[in-house]
Amino acid sequence: MKKLLYFIGFVGMLVLAAFLCLQKADIPVDDLKTQYAPAPSAFMDINGMSAHYRKEGNGPALLLLHGTASSLHTWEPWVDILKDSFTCVSVDLPAFGLTGPTPNGDYSIDAYNSFITTLMDNLSIDSFHIAGNSLGGYFGWNYALDYPERVNKLILIASAGFPGKPSQLSKIINNPILAPLLTKISVRSLVEKNLKEVQFDDSKITEDLIDRYYHMSLRKGNRHALIARSKGKRQNRTDQLSKLEEPTLLMWGEEDPWIPMTSAHKFDMAIPNSRIISYEKVGHIPMEEEPLTTAKDARTFLLE
Repeated sequence: MKKLLYFIGFVGMLVLAAFLCLQKADIPVDDLKTQYAPAPSAFMDINGMSAHYRKEGNGPALLLLHGTASSLHTWEPWVDILKDSFTCVSVDLPAFGLTGPTPNGDYSIDAYNSFITTLMDNLSIDSFHIAGNSLGGYFGWNYALDYPERVNKLILIASAGFPGKPSQLSKIINNPILAPLLTKISVRSLVEKNLKEVQFDDSKITEDLIDRYYHMSLRKGNRHALIARSKGKRQNRTDQLSKLEEPTLLMWGEEDPWIPMTSAHKFDMAIPNSRIISYEKVGHIPMEEEPLTTAKDARTFLLE
């Protein structure tokens, strides 16, 4: 019995030592701005947050909404291609990127609707197209349901909405033992593993890309916000998709492990004026993995 107790104590000490070694302090947002907010990045006071956004280009407005644990940087390849034809507005959504957590912990659809409305009002943009990836797609089509007079066309890229198989990240977030650890630790190798899960072609995952996602996860308050937002009750309004009047393009990677092609077909069946473009050997974030082709398809659709 004594040997067993010694062994348990030894293992406990190893676990504690590992935990202490893996602890990572938050990175103050001002330290991140130098690297990740060069011009044309700007900041706007929205609902008690200093929201990080970029407005680039000329032409009809296109609002770009990123997915979970991402940032506006995911749209950089698209913006470079499309800004000659569109006024591209990309933004770090609340809970993510340099914008960070909401002051009151509200991550409801109404809160994100208010955020988007204030952003576009302050930029004097009354109507616009929306392109959203994953969680950003979810916010995009919900905004179109609530503000149809402001949204012209929708591009949903591997959009969230229909219930599906939980990702490894969501399993950790919803684990009562592991979730609290996420607020204290952050392991770069796990970020790399997550990127390799969502992208089909690992050769396109650079060290800079891993660093960007890793550093954004360490932005002060983002780890707590990720858990708070994910644990909040998500409204399932897919039964209202038939009310969408906007022409909608559904872009999907055929190798998406998080939100598979079956969801694309569900959206297509539910939205009256929609069509699908799928991409071979592409995963969950096509605009990063295959930017030239996807941006070209987006331009064609939006200019029709």
